[in-house]
Amino acid sequence: MTALTGRTVSVRQHHRWKPSALTAQILTYLLLIAVAVLYIFPFLIDVATSFKTEPDAAANPLSLIPQTWTTAAYQRLFFNSDFPIWFKNTAIVTVTVTLGRVFFDSLAGYALARLQFRGRNVIFAGLIAVMAVPGVVLLIPKFLVINQLGIYDSYAGMIIPLLADAAGVFIMKNFFESIPASIEEQARIDGAGSFRIFWSVVLPMARPALITIIILSFQGSWNELAQFIISTQSPSLTTLTKGVAQLASGQLSQGTQYPLKLAAGAIMTIPVAIVFFIFQRRILNASDGAIKE
Repeated sequence: MTALTGRTVSVRQHHRWKPSALTAQILTYLLLIAVAVLYIFPFLIDVATSFKTEPDAAANPLSLIPQTWTTAAYQRLFFNSDFPIWFKNTAIVTVTVTLGRVFFDSLAGYALARLQFRGRNVIFAGLIAVMAVPGVVLLIPKFLVINQLGIYDSYAGMIIPLLADAAGVFIMKNFFESIPASIEEQARIDGAGSFRIFWSVVLPMARPALITIIILSFQGSWNELAQFIISTQSPSLTTLTKGVAQLASGQLSQGTQYPLKLAAGAIMTIPVAIVFFIFQRRILNASDGAIKE
């Protein structure tokens, strides 16, 4: 009994925090809190200012508590501006591009990972090269192609160039290569063709990578601006990023109008935040697609 008591005391003493370790942990948490506040504070200012009056926003721009709460900025956005049209256009483009990228990126990734064909390595090298090219360099070539195809100033011109991306193909290729080839061989013995194996066997196992593509594609197309600048000019096809950029620059209004501009910015973040928080735990969670042999 005495030996057991002595052993228990020894374990408790072993698990006690040393003063230096406790101080280091406290400092670490304080640093993390400071960084979090630094990143969150601008967004809190955005939301708070959107509920302020014009004079209050101009006099107290950094205050997180409006002197007079008002939803005038949101009412004006939805009932006295083209904001609903911008939101509709962005939703159409984002949903279409996201679905397209999930389909085409997974197809291309599977082909590069599993199918043996001439020029496969050259195509993959070209894919890596495209990822290394800054997007702004491709704006003029994209405009020339869109204009030559006759799809300028249309939904097709906004959507088609975004239906596949090199980063998505790269992610899908790497994930498909992590899936054991023996599973596909068994399906092939049972008489399944290449597309059937891809669609019914391999693709369901690639759920973590697909969810990653969904999040990245949704966020990327929702926040896209350069593509819409070079592909449209009609006000009826203006998207949120393009419209809010014009609003923030003062092209669509007079005066500062901080509540109006920040209300538009706050609304823009909601869909992306919802998608991210729904799927965040499944981003490239390899355990979901793991196979035990």
